[in-house]
Amino acid sequence: MNNKDFITELAQRTGYSADETQQFVNCVVEAMGDHFQDDDSVLIPTFGTFEVKKKMERIMVNPSTGQRMLVPPKLVLTFKPNVSWKERVKNGGAE
Repeated sequence: MNNKDFITELAQRTGYSADETQQFVNCVVEAMGDHFQDDDSVLIPTFGTFEVKKKMERIMVNPSTGQRMLVPPKLVLTFKPNVSWKERVKNGGAE
């Protein structure tokens, strides 16, 4: 499902126009991004949790050359789905 399909389906379900729905989705994503920049997690109770985690500095070995390199620390965005969603995906979408 691409963005256009998602917006179209969401607009049909909510009764808003596609333009209004696109603006709403953009606002939600922008607000989430603002929280991620502040290292805050975002919890959507019936869906899951988006969290910013820090990956520590580590040593990596290039398999082709055997050369060791230092990988600097970085922040990564992770998602932990709600238990019910995990089960739905695990069972092939059946509830």
